[in-house]
Amino acid sequence: MLKLIRTRINQGYRTSSYPKKDIQLHESYRGRPQINHNCDPELARRCATACPQDAIDPEKGLIDLGRCVFCGLCERLSEGKFISFSTNFELGVADPAQLLCDGNFPDLAAHSKQHFKRLFGRSLQLREVSAAGCNCCEADTNVLNTPFFDLSRFGIDFVASPRHADGLFVTGPVSRNMKTALLDTYDAIPSPKVVIATGSCALSGGPFRDSSEIVPLQDLLEVDLFIPGCPPHPLTILSAMLKFFKL
Repeated sequence: MLKLIRTRINQGYRTSSYPKKDIQLHESYRGRPQINHNCDPELARRCATACPQDAIDPEKGLIDLGRCVFCGLCERLSEGKFISFSTNFELGVADPAQLLCDGNFPDLAAHSKQHFKRLFGRSLQLREVSAAGCNCCEADTNVLNTPFFDLSRFGIDFVASPRHADGLFVTGPVSRNMKTALLDTYDAIPSPKVVIATGSCALSGGPFRDSSEIVPLQDLLEVDLFIPGCPPHPLTILSAMLKFFKL
């Protein structure tokens, strides 16, 4: 016991001070995109043509964050003259139309459904379903349960049974084989309930969006919160849930 106490004292307090204090991520992190609408149109078209996700509209100067996998190819091709990625990890949106980004982001807290704050502001229990995901989004979500993030201090927890949950947390592109399991899980969650789509696969199908084996999540369920990324940074997930349900 004394050894444990000594170790705890030596380690000190390890939990992040976010959201009370801002966190600066490493410069290599690709977060909220910044778009130069005055760049050479030919350069914008070149980036759009090269985009593996067909996520760029060069004429309107938009990038679809639902499709974007944040590979950074457009930034490298344009040398940052058309699109560059900041280290801002706050990417969550409440409206799928807002995934079409022109470089400006709405305030998620202002656009959230306020009745969800009243319902789940003190406690939010989520059942996660990996609907044929690659385990990247799942792994970064699991990180939120580590002492550094300590998700439960905000009253947010992931539970084993959908009957104990307030909402569904979906990752993966939803394969045909997972469709029934996903819908059964949703039906088992008592109302009122929410649906959170996390990662480009859940938002748009990601790299698999044109596959006949994929069933778009929004064709099955009404999604309340969209969290872009491939995978989303743990702070992206945390900030989105805090702004939408808590702050």
